[in-house]
Amino acid sequence: MQEHMLQQLIDSLHKQYSKNEEGEVATYIPELGKADPDLFGICLATKDGRIFETGDSDQRFTIQSISKPFTYGMALEVLGQEKVSRHVGVEPSGDAFNSIELESGTNRPYNPMVNAGAITVSSLLYNHYGDEALEIMLERFSAAAGRRLSVDEEVYKSEARTGHRNRAIAHLLLNFGMVFENIEPALDLYFKQCSILVNCRDLAIMSATLSNLGKNPVTGEDVYDISCVKDMLSIMLTCGMYDYSGQWAYRVGIPAKSGVSGGVMASVNRQLGLASYSPKLDARGNSCRGIDVCVSLANELGLHAFDCMNIGSSYLKTILEQ
Repeated sequence: MQEHMLQQLIDSLHKQYSKNEEGEVATYIPELGKADPDLFGICLATKDGRIFETGDSDQRFTIQSISKPFTYGMALEVLGQEKVSRHVGVEPSGDAFNSIELESGTNRPYNPMVNAGAITVSSLLYNHYGDEALEIMLERFSAAAGRRLSVDEEVYKSEARTGHRNRAIAHLLLNFGMVFENIEPALDLYFKQCSILVNCRDLAIMSATLSNLGKNPVTGEDVYDISCVKDMLSIMLTCGMYDYSGQWAYRVGIPAKSGVSGGVMASVNRQLGLASYSPKLDARGNSCRGIDVCVSLANELGLHAFDCMNIGSSYLKTILEQ
């Protein structure tokens, strides 16, 4: 398969899954409900910085929960795995991403990919960096994307105005000592991190940065320490697709993260980052078209980590080296 055939593949998938009208645009954050349900983009970024994209890959949307592995990596770097693990676990919860539930016995959030865990991570970062936390976060996210990113103020205000469930989660965490007393500014940081604007190309490059052992394949900048990338990708594989994570591991078999604005990103170790955007979500909060695209790419390119034909890495490598 020559390089142009990889472009043809994503063009074909875009055409095929544009016909999928399943799902609903998220409305529990009112500003997200304004998204055009027909928007649909796909982008691939390779380890050597090549970009393949189709559809609405330039359309900007807020990163939402796809921010979670990136803030988790930041916390691991500055605080260490041992300290972070005292506050948040690594087990799949089997529950919805916004469940008000903690791990029995420890009272930790189950993992950093659900809201309780991500709010805890934001609290750790705010406690460490103080009021500079958002700017430091933006710098790191921007380095991963290869361009300067910013916060969508309207979505942030919408999240802050209606985020009562997240406030309940935060105060439950405070009750059990999982977060620090300055929970309100830490929660505000969480709302802002979810409101960072990206497009499909940004997500593909951010995912490729993780695939490329923490180095942005387009700019060549080292963004994350390799030891933290291992932990970030591991938690994405087991917990990144909410309570669909088991099915995802079974059907797609690569680390991934979704967000309720309609983004999905996935990483093929040392080779490729892929992303899609389509705002219609299934009942679990994952993009319907995004899942379709990733399942098809995994099947077409042999991406599953445990592909019984053993063609994944070597097959994709052959494609990308031609």
